[in-house]
Amino acid sequence: MNLRLVVENFQKYGVLICLRCHDYRRHDLMLSTLLYALVPSHLFFAYWLELGAAKHAKVVLGRLKRSDRKPDSDPLMTSRAFQATWYIIACAHGINATSCLLVTTYTVYYHIHHPLIGTICQIHAIIVWLKNCSYAFTNRDLRHAYLYPQHTSSALPELYSQCPYPQNVTIRNLAYFWWAPTLVYQPIYPRTSSIRWTFVAKRIAECASLSIFIWLASAQYAAPLLHNSLAKISTMDVASIAERLMKLSTISLVIWLAGFFAVFQSLLNALAEIMRFGDREFYTEWWNSPSVGNYWRTWNKPVYHFMRRHIYSPLVGRGFGSGFASAMVFVFSGLLHELLVGVPTHNILGVAFVGMVVQLPMIALTAPLERMQGVNGRVAGNCIFWISFCLVGQPLAALIYFFAWQAKYGSLSKERL
Repeated sequence: MNLRLVVENFQKYGVLICLRCHDYRRHDLMLSTLLYALVPSHLFFAYWLELGAAKHAKVVLGRLKRSDRKPDSDPLMTSRAFQATWYIIACAHGINATSCLLVTTYTVYYHIHHPLIGTICQIHAIIVWLKNCSYAFTNRDLRHAYLYPQHTSSALPELYSQCPYPQNVTIRNLAYFWWAPTLVYQPIYPRTSSIRWTFVAKRIAECASLSIFIWLASAQYAAPLLHNSLAKISTMDVASIAERLMKLSTISLVIWLAGFFAVFQSLLNALAEIMRFGDREFYTEWWNSPSVGNYWRTWNKPVYHFMRRHIYSPLVGRGFGSGFASAMVFVFSGLLHELLVGVPTHNILGVAFVGMVVQLPMIALTAPLERMQGVNGRVAGNCIFWISFCLVGQPLAALIYFFAWQAKYGSLSKERL
């Protein structure tokens, strides 16, 4: 975007920025506030489940110590009733976590009209859902190590000894995890010694400034392009659609980069500083990715760590191949992307899901380029990544969902009436 295009845009459309033009219904705001307040309660219900499980585990371990028996030879620990207790706790965790996401999804799809408000609600619910799952899975592993120390004690990180199970099952410990900029639960995290409030203020100022920029760029540049594309999509004018995609790719990339910096560099670092969270690697140099697979491993480290810890590694550990485990990761991610895009726009089209699953052949295509000797293969892989990222990915998805929204609620639906 250069100065000539900025002047041309204002000459053609005038000033399109308008605070009162957005359809922020009072009903949407009230429901989103209610969801924001209620969704975290599922985390605290998970705490009560784990508190009961920890008390039960302590009773069992106390009995073992009094009888001087090993866990594998104790009749209580090998009984069906004992094993059923853990299955009941697992089912309760599953119901609790899933209800958190289902209630939000139902409310957003049927009762919250504005897509931005709905997206914020869905993001919040998905984050809490993932944290819920990680809290349950990790405490399950810690409980197993607590009851069977001869099997798993060597596998636990040394850091965990500072807060051993079940001492980690406290409200304070869970509240820290709730606000910590991570999706993977640990009993304890590396911490910094103090909070740099000047650093926090700078990061918040960056986030606020970039949010305003994203709003201005979306209203002044992206919205006209999307509206002008509706007629071309209706008539399936392929050449014009391709031309609109190329135009949209520039502004969509600018908006995406601004959003990425606002969230992963500014917001998460501000939150990490306030929480004295020591691990600040929220991303690495994804823009230099020599393959599509490398991009997915580097651009969003919190989600990558969750997928690797709770989906990929358990599947591989149970004997499944790495290819199958990777496929399951992208299928799961595709479902989350569809919930994140299709539900707030009230159009579950499957485009976001397919877009994630299609990454698998792209990864297979560019993986050999990453392993090639010399720089040529890595440069070719990086070019393929950027072309698919800029032209095929975001702009195409934005056009499809915007067209579907307009067909259902906007100008296209009015034309049919």
